[in-house]
Amino acid sequence: MKNSRVSGFYNKTVDERISWVKDFSDLSQEEINTLKNSIPVDLANRMIENVIYLMDFPVGIATNFLINGKDYIIPMAIEEPSVVAAASNAAKIARAGGGFKALASEPLMIGQIQVVKLKDPFSAKFKILENKENLMKIANEQDPVLVNLGGGCKNIDVRVLDSNLGPMVIVHLIVDVRDAMGANAVNTMAEAVAPYLESITGGKVYLRILSNLATLRLARAWAKFPKSEISEATVDGIIYAYEFARIDPYRATTHNKGIMNGIDAVILATANDWRAVEAGAHAYASLNGYQSLSKWEKDENGDLIGTIELPLAVGTVGGASSSHPKAKIARKILGVNDAKEFASVLAAVGLAQNFAAIRALATEGIQKGHMSLHARNIAIMAGAQGDMIDRVAEEMVKEGKVRLDKAKEIIDKLKMGNQ
Repeated sequence: MKNSRVSGFYNKTVDERISWVKDFSDLSQEEINTLKNSIPVDLANRMIENVIYLMDFPVGIATNFLINGKDYIIPMAIEEPSVVAAASNAAKIARAGGGFKALASEPLMIGQIQVVKLKDPFSAKFKILENKENLMKIANEQDPVLVNLGGGCKNIDVRVLDSNLGPMVIVHLIVDVRDAMGANAVNTMAEAVAPYLESITGGKVYLRILSNLATLRLARAWAKFPKSEISEATVDGIIYAYEFARIDPYRATTHNKGIMNGIDAVILATANDWRAVEAGAHAYASLNGYQSLSKWEKDENGDLIGTIELPLAVGTVGGASSSHPKAKIARKILGVNDAKEFASVLAAVGLAQNFAAIRALATEGIQKGHMSLHARNIAIMAGAQGDMIDRVAEEMVKEGKVRLDKAKEIIDKLKMGNQ
């Protein structure tokens, strides 16, 4: 039986970590070789235009995640120090409370069609709803494969909005995209329906495109962090930190950025559209004035309870997630079977990252752990190599001066001592 609980993972060598992940995720030697090498430039050139080189991100593995009774290890592509370690530690603490519980709604995306130049917009709205079945039929004819899988256009909603250019009728196609992110399917349907909308309303269609505010595609997660694992004082500090984020958008923005540190890193590792998820998450946080995406409270025993809710439009099929060889391996490491499970895992990762960040803020401050890891980057920038990197980093942290000039000074001293 697989168990993501592992001690001292950070102490292992890179090869030892790869070996452990290989066994946990049943990776082949060919897949391991793929992870160790860059993707071919000709493949990159087919993915986007005007390619000249590849930009590598470090990919770390967050351990200890128990979600809905299943063990996961989480591939995270990110350049920021401490994020992977913080997620792993938070997941370890959550395990003591039973792990994360998570769920996701059906993968319903919204395609928007803008109809303008209407003298009678409310009459146009009625005509559209009257023809809803025909519109849905036209939409579903665009993707019979999706329909056969149980997806497709499931409903149509219509709104009338006032604007400086006159009233606009906004048609929403509600599309079940199954295990895809869904942009291509939804956009194709919206474009196919547009001429018919013009014919029945007498208006002019301009925009027809998916919305990244996926309010019908929500993921939620819950976890208990026992006070015995973190202390009552820490529980109180986290609740005060959350309350600050709840009432102040300046704090809430950084609070939510911490959540997205974890979520974006997994999305990037699996070649999903992190920009769409970022836009949707922050828009969702703004629906009633910008607020925290998570909530924190104490239960009757004084244990800390965290919950999170946000839209997560992610896919396990289609796009770069299916064509990028490393993304496919990352998804195998993650071990999710469909888009709903993927979204559930992401919600749990976001909650874990949020816990780790506000715990640090409410206790020792964010810099202590972060700077000890950041110091290694500074040491490398200053020219340290091999074992000297850690020696320089440790000395900077010890002196409380994590700066490039200090790193160079320490390097010079170490070199002189070795002469």
